[in-house]
Amino acid sequence: MTGLGPKEVDDLLSDSSPAARQSLSELVPAVYDDLCRLARRFLARENRNHSLQPTALVHEAYLRLITQRETFVSRAHFLAIAARMMRRILVDHARRRNAERRGGGRLAVILADDFAVSTEGKLDLLAIHEALEELSRLDARQARIVELRFFGGLTVEETAEIVGVSEPTVKRDWQTSKLFLRHALRSARSC
Repeated sequence: MTGLGPKEVDDLLSDSSPAARQSLSELVPAVYDDLCRLARRFLARENRNHSLQPTALVHEAYLRLITQRETFVSRAHFLAIAARMMRRILVDHARRRNAERRGGGRLAVILADDFAVSTEGKLDLLAIHEALEELSRLDARQARIVELRFFGGLTVEETAEIVGVSEPTVKRDWQTSKLFLRHALRSARSC
């Protein structure tokens, strides 16, 4: 199963017949490298002293994924859900650490140039989560696009397919979302 390419994984996920439908435990080896890439990408933005390792993040996300009742329609959709799980795991981890320290020691995240708001480029993971939650309340589609593009690492084309909108709409929403998040994160830093 590990030799499956993206097209074969898409075909496997889109086949809804009981005989052809593989379990998540059989699918994960086919996308394990992608999951590790996502985990490394998330953790590369964290402080160096972060206690989670990429493998632990992948395994925790897997444990959460196997309890999902969601049907995955494509490899990109599966990876988007996995990225969402990883983000939630990191947010939960940050909350636990902050609770242990009574609010101090928030985790720093190094963001890509798309979201950099200072010369340092370091932001608080919880502030990012809160800004994304605020964006979700205002425009759920834009928040979903940020999740898929920034956290999931999906292309404009993959994002458009999952969200069910055109590529120009994804590009427009992506630009608008970045402006909103820059503003929200600057405000969070000034508090």
